[in-house]
Amino acid sequence: MKFYTQDHEWISVDGEIATIGISEHAQDALGDIVFVDLPAIGAQVSTGAEAAVVESVKAAGEVNAPASGEVLEINEALVDQPSLINSSAEDEGWIFKIKLSNPAEIDSLMDSATYQAFLE
Repeated sequence: MKFYTQDHEWISVDGEIATIGISEHAQDALGDIVFVDLPAIGAQVSTGAEAAVVESVKAAGEVNAPASGEVLEINEALVDQPSLINSSAEDEGWIFKIKLSNPAEIDSLMDSATYQAFLE
């Protein structure tokens, strides 16, 4: 199950590991993604703080961490194919994975239905 932030990031949790990316809505608003500045493996990210940057032909957008934790993995495919975010923002275009330091932070995020209502 995915959860969403008001800044249009998504997070999918499997145990204490969370996968994070930007929503379909965010990639659509940004347009063609040309570069992704990925976080360093081992970096600590904090809820609401910038963890990555996605650059498109028309803008750059911060990717804020929806939850706190340690970066375990980054999507290396985005280095050569940042457009994966455009074609599959909520699947193949994931940006990074973290080990959650406080899983309860997820409780404050929106589920899919709430996020859809937020967009309207």
